[in-house]
Amino acid sequence: MQKVMIVGGGKGGSAVLELMSESEAFYIDCMADTNEAAEGILAAKARNVRTVTSWSSVMDRELDIIIDTTGDPTVFEEIKMKMGKQTILIPGSVAHILANLFEEKNKLINKLENVSANRNLILNAITEGMLVIDREGYVTIFNNSAERITNTKRGAVIGKYILEIIPSSGLLRVMETGEPEENQYVSIRETGIEFITSRIPLVSSENEIIGAFSLFKERTEVVELAEQITDLKEVQTMLEAIIQSSDEAISVVDDRGYGLLINPAYSRITGLTKNEVIGKPAAIDIYEGESMHMKVLKTKKPVRGVNMRVGPKHKEVIVNVAPIIVEGALKGSVGVIHDVSEIQSLTHELNRARQIIRTLQAKYSFDDIIGTSEEMMLPIEQAKLSASTPATVLLRGESGTGKELFAHAIHNESERKFNKFVRVNCAAISESLLESELFGYEEGAFTGARRGGKTGLFEEANHGSIFLDEIGELPASIQAKLLRVLQEQELIRVGGTNSIPIDVRVIAATNINLEQAIRKGNFREDLYFRLNRMPIFIAPLRKRKGDIKELAEHLIHKINQEYGRSIEGITVEAIKKLQGYDWPGNVRELENILGRTIIFMKLTETIIDIQHIPDFIEDNTPLKQEKAARPEAYVSGKTLMEIIDRHEAKVIQEAIHMYKGNKTLTAKALGISVRNLYYKMEKLEV
Repeated sequence: MQKVMIVGGGKGGSAVLELMSESEAFYIDCMADTNEAAEGILAAKARNVRTVTSWSSVMDRELDIIIDTTGDPTVFEEIKMKMGKQTILIPGSVAHILANLFEEKNKLINKLENVSANRNLILNAITEGMLVIDREGYVTIFNNSAERITNTKRGAVIGKYILEIIPSSGLLRVMETGEPEENQYVSIRETGIEFITSRIPLVSSENEIIGAFSLFKERTEVVELAEQITDLKEVQTMLEAIIQSSDEAISVVDDRGYGLLINPAYSRITGLTKNEVIGKPAAIDIYEGESMHMKVLKTKKPVRGVNMRVGPKHKEVIVNVAPIIVEGALKGSVGVIHDVSEIQSLTHELNRARQIIRTLQAKYSFDDIIGTSEEMMLPIEQAKLSASTPATVLLRGESGTGKELFAHAIHNESERKFNKFVRVNCAAISESLLESELFGYEEGAFTGARRGGKTGLFEEANHGSIFLDEIGELPASIQAKLLRVLQEQELIRVGGTNSIPIDVRVIAATNINLEQAIRKGNFREDLYFRLNRMPIFIAPLRKRKGDIKELAEHLIHKINQEYGRSIEGITVEAIKKLQGYDWPGNVRELENILGRTIIFMKLTETIIDIQHIPDFIEDNTPLKQEKAARPEAYVSGKTLMEIIDRHEAKVIQEAIHMYKGNKTLTAKALGISVRNLYYKMEKLEV
């Protein structure tokens, strides 16, 4: 029995509840709706079905099916993100279609059961009287129905000459002519019985007539049977018309597992004709897998969602099979086949739709951030922690390390993920336009201002997130306005006087040393403290070279999609060569190098090897070694703070070298936290 949760208590949810409650195949575990007075919620309570106001509160329960009838795509996506791997999520539109198909299928199966029952009754329980004579004309068989119809005991007939019993019998004539006589009217004067009979000669394998037999019924029974057969043919014709016109591929077998019926959709998917299936064992269509018809006939239980390959084309399909049980007796099974390629096509279209949606909002999640090194896991953990809070986040790191990727992931992990995510490159917009772009302007604020004014990016991001990239490039005047927004959660448009309240989560990023910018007077210290509540330092690629292999494989897959190539991987030697380079451009430079490499590879080459990597990607050159060996000299004219920073950086470098790059042991030896160590390494550019 499938455990089901219905999300949405409106008319759609109420209808699904009513339909599925009538089926023994489903168990309605609960119904969720924020409105406790909704039609579906009231109906659920009347049926003693548990109701909740939040569907997420019961996601820890083992659910087989979740049906979303809200019609809200955001609710559908949220459920999809949180549901278990084994759970099936059905949107309201599909639920409506499935409900109709489910009802039609039940009707179809019921009709099939009735027809099968009538057919078996006719074939297996013979109600006609049967009388058989040998070549001499003496009676050899006289069945129970014959006794009932003629009101004559079998003992008084067996062994008697046929004309002694029925003087007008035509069985002797049938033996003489060898021609059958069908539906002949007979009346026995002595008893007044009227019946209809069919006389058939018995012919041996040597084509010799060895007797004859008749099947007869009372005339009134024949008339009634004719009416029943007429009705049965009408039902059978209707049933076959329904199955033949269905787009679902259907196959039916009897209780022994031999094919009874298939429809054109079945032939289209499997490539098998009626002659190849009807009357043949159920496994005739299977290329790979076990016959689900035989399994159902053995267990008398339905099976659903089984992957198989069928037919001469080895078509990959998903099969649902259910037993046909009439009055407690197993009569066969019916199977419905779904083409996997059609499902994959629909899934592809769904993924394309998701990609389009993602371009309208934050594109990336934490799953898109590649790296398992200690240097990468720490900022990922910090970012996930920050996502659960409304605090301002400051992403710090060199250009190309993935700061924007982190900003997208933080937004998508937060409670604001269904609201807007606005991206602003503070260095890409001129100072004269930046203020009006960020905060908007009122009508007439300046020459050329749009009539009615303009909404700024902060207002567009209301209730969402705004990503301020290159925050260190903000002019001093805009820094002051940004500080007010962060402090007061309100802004004033250019040329305006009224404060506009806003609820925006600020995620900032910079690749410059803000502490030095403060000392030089280029960045406000009070704004720095507002932004620096949750600093996250993203290590450059040269400090996490262990991630290069995983990054390269991810980027190769991405470049394959962009360039239409089919590069399968990269060799260990090529990875070592990439790891020997310091990557001043970080991941962005790595992607550039791999993209260039793939462009110049031959179309027949599928593996990136060491010779494909440009020659300037080298291990440490003698010039680098000489520079590393040369001690830093004291430079006159430096401030005490700068000299202390130099010495502190040298101490940290030596400690990291001593502990072979292990940041946890290094921090412990220096008596500071790991987070503080990363802060100092970023600040001092260690």
